[in-house]
Amino acid sequence: MNAAYDVVVVGFGPSGAVAAALLGQAGVRTLVVDRSHDVYPKPRAIALDHEIMRVFQNLGLADAVAPHCEPFTPSEYYGADGRLIKRLAAVEPPYPLGHTPSMVFTQPPVEAALRRHVKALPVVDVVLGRRFTGVDQDADGATVRFDDGEDNPSSVRARYVIGCDGASSAVRDAVGIELEDLAFDEPWLVVDVQVNEQGMAKLPKTSVQYCEPARPCTYVIGPGNHRRWEISLLPGEDPAYMATEEGAWSVLRRWIGPEDATLWRQASYRFHALVARDWRVGRVFIAGDAAHQQPPFLGQGMCQGVRDVANLTWKLRAVLAADVGGAAAERLLDTYSAERREHVRRLTARIKEIGAVICERDPQAACDRDEALLAAAGGTIRTVPRQDIIPPLMEGLLGSVGRSGTGTLFPQPRVNGPVGPALLDELAGTGWRIVTDLRTAQLPPGLLVLAERLGILISIPSDAHGFSSGPHRMQADELDGVLARWFERHGCRAAVVRPDHYVYGVADSGPALHELVAGLAGTLQ
Repeated sequence: MNAAYDVVVVGFGPSGAVAAALLGQAGVRTLVVDRSHDVYPKPRAIALDHEIMRVFQNLGLADAVAPHCEPFTPSEYYGADGRLIKRLAAVEPPYPLGHTPSMVFTQPPVEAALRRHVKALPVVDVVLGRRFTGVDQDADGATVRFDDGEDNPSSVRARYVIGCDGASSAVRDAVGIELEDLAFDEPWLVVDVQVNEQGMAKLPKTSVQYCEPARPCTYVIGPGNHRRWEISLLPGEDPAYMATEEGAWSVLRRWIGPEDATLWRQASYRFHALVARDWRVGRVFIAGDAAHQQPPFLGQGMCQGVRDVANLTWKLRAVLAADVGGAAAERLLDTYSAERREHVRRLTARIKEIGAVICERDPQAACDRDEALLAAAGGTIRTVPRQDIIPPLMEGLLGSVGRSGTGTLFPQPRVNGPVGPALLDELAGTGWRIVTDLRTAQLPPGLLVLAERLGILISIPSDAHGFSSGPHRMQADELDGVLARWFERHGCRAAVVRPDHYVYGVADSGPALHELVAGLAGTLQ
């Protein structure tokens, strides 16, 4: 292994692979190490959303990932007596981030595509079959230790370390980070099945949450003929037996039998709600399952891990660039823990609320729940967009705190590019962006000078009703009104957008925008 790196990533699962890809794309010298040689061949994660697909797009991987994805069907919740009590689905087109808002996917080929991409990056080294054994830190960096399981130790130096090594993270343990229990602990069986045509005819045409006190369970329609059941285990049931073929079929028989499908994977889990108390100790960070675990009721497990590394890696890039004349102070890295820990806590609380609806075991309480939900809906169940459940950022590197739009994901509209319609990121990139519908004459003269220090100033719509670009300036007209509606909804005329697509702040005039950007420039120095 090379003697020194900017960043060492421990773990080559989805979070670690995305971290290495984002760092390598930016030219950051990176080592990624994993004890396993191969991608796990069976599905674990099954859902991703438009925020994560946007990250794949930014990496140039959207076309490689898309064939393994399908839109997530609506999720219908049925109560104790079989009545529909709740319904989640995606928002209607045009999609705010340019991609289907909620998707199901097949994990092994997506993970394999990520690994191929990382291995092709010239500034990234990938070493497999090595186990992390420890880390020592000093004022200049960290020494990371590994072995190959045959008493052949090795070590490397790095400026920073990211532990993406899963729920039983050795990196987390090595730096003494504790997990906070958010009070959710349930035994469940997860069964993935490949269903034949005969079996398909027997199954629901949409995903279902069976909120039945006798045995709560979830049915998810995956890509192609992939179907997943998450089935709660009852007191006295042996998790090990239930994870056998015999045990799995014993609970699947309500829907299908062995003549209808082939078992792909079955595993017993305890669904937890855990969040790390600290996400950084000196030069060591944790991300993904190493930092948090949540019940799967909204399909956010892998999404959370990718959000973690998308948040962390642009900050690492900025701080590392400061060594060669960049403009970001070391304290920028402190915002990672503040932002991601609290975002995960809030989303986990919302997932727990969904879990409480699904998992009510008391028959009378379940009936009361159903009546309350139906009464709140006025007797008519309205579809709730899944993405409405994802909270905004509320802490960390934010400018206009308390203003509508701040901390939310900025949209990615289709615009008129130089050779036809294009998604905004394809033209504007992923650095700091100032996006405004103010005309050129309404912008303060000094704004472009500030913009040069941060990224690119984008003016939408264009003054000439067409595409044009120049140093730190791009003009284009959007095609579907996504951006116009976003500005109207949040009562603003401009947004300063971070490299991870979250809104730093909003402004309603040229002078207010100049003040916002000037404040950001001062914060990053």
